[in-house]
Amino acid sequence: MNLENFSFHVEYLVVVLGAIILYLLYYVFTKDAEYSRNIRSVASVVEDLNRELYYLKKNLDQTQGSIKENSQRMNDDEIYQEIERSVYDMVHPLSLAIKQLQNNINTIEHEMQNKILQLESGVKQISIPASIHGNDDEKIISLFKQGVSIEVISKELHLSKPEVEFVLKINKIK
Repeated sequence: MNLENFSFHVEYLVVVLGAIILYLLYYVFTKDAEYSRNIRSVASVVEDLNRELYYLKKNLDQTQGSIKENSQRMNDDEIYQEIERSVYDMVHPLSLAIKQLQNNINTIEHEMQNKILQLESGVKQISIPASIHGNDDEKIISLFKQGVSIEVISKELHLSKPEVEFVLKINKIK
């Protein structure tokens, strides 16, 4: 293998690696934007929950105030039941919201894992074409310099037209 063929393979490998890196950067950028949108939606839900907590706390304070006023008329069991009802009324919506948030987080995590698996399988499938070799390069260049068309060269050497054009471009002939 001569130095020119080796440098050609190294250049081709560098181009392929550059393409892979660009694809990965694009993927990371799009995922970052998607995660930012998801985080904003989660932040909005958390803000709504905080607002709901504020109103529930205010309602609890009012309920406690009314219980204090009515405590003289209520016995201990009635007070206990009223407190239990109030706490349940405050906690139940929060519990449902937290379950919904957990479901959303699990869904997002599952989608992320699927996308990562798809990306990994896509990267594994990228390979350098085996049909372009140094001997083919020399034949392609020689035939092209003799005036043979790209279509005829690709048929004769059993290569695709883009492979023939690629060799000519790499060697700065076309």
